[in-house]
Amino acid sequence: MSGIQGRIETFADPASLAAHVADWMTAAALAATGDFRIALAGGSTPKALYRLLATEPFLGRFPWPRVSWFWGDERFISHDDPASNYRMVHEAMLARAPVPPDKIHAMPDDGTPEEAASRYQCTLQKIYGARTLDPARPFFDIVLLGLGDDGHTASLLPGQPVLDERLRWVAAVARGRPEARLTLTYPAFESSRRVAFLVSGKEKAAILGAIRRGDGSLPAARVRPLGELVWFVDRAAAGTG
Repeated sequence: MSGIQGRIETFADPASLAAHVADWMTAAALAATGDFRIALAGGSTPKALYRLLATEPFLGRFPWPRVSWFWGDERFISHDDPASNYRMVHEAMLARAPVPPDKIHAMPDDGTPEEAASRYQCTLQKIYGARTLDPARPFFDIVLLGLGDDGHTASLLPGQPVLDERLRWVAAVARGRPEARLTLTYPAFESSRRVAFLVSGKEKAAILGAIRRGDGSLPAARVRPLGELVWFVDRAAAGTG
């Protein structure tokens, strides 16, 4: 019995998980018309996916010219810092694929965290064409999320005020980690046709088990998208391998 929101798909290992998600993303993007918007996650599991997308057959099949890339969260550090989510995605995929520069929307890395969050929100609102999110018109086509061993996702950290933010689309998170962070908020993540959690490794089994048992207090368990919610997990994270 599962108390988790959405459906769960389980794969043998991280490689087969990444291959399936690459197929899933490509099919969704090819089926759509016009600009296709994807919010990216950091972490080792998404990194394997990004590397795969930048190789054949995906390199030749994926509709790169009309896909726009956004970040779900970022450490407030320079884009060339080894810990930067932007740098990871750039090295794994963006530098290897025919991505138009104007389709890459990285979070700012200058000014104060609060100023950077405000500027990124303005960028999103300009692209969306409105200052308020309309349930009938999701911003994103796909949101990718990870799962921390404390139940956080993106930089929606346990015990932080950002968990209660329902007006702003982007927020600075000053506490909870050694460095300040920028993150999309629940309203922004939830304005999506598809939200996918990518979870692998036995170290995630305990927290994923708590979410499956219905622990709704964990930040990751509180994501309620307008569209579908799916958990792509490997057997180790599912506790079956």
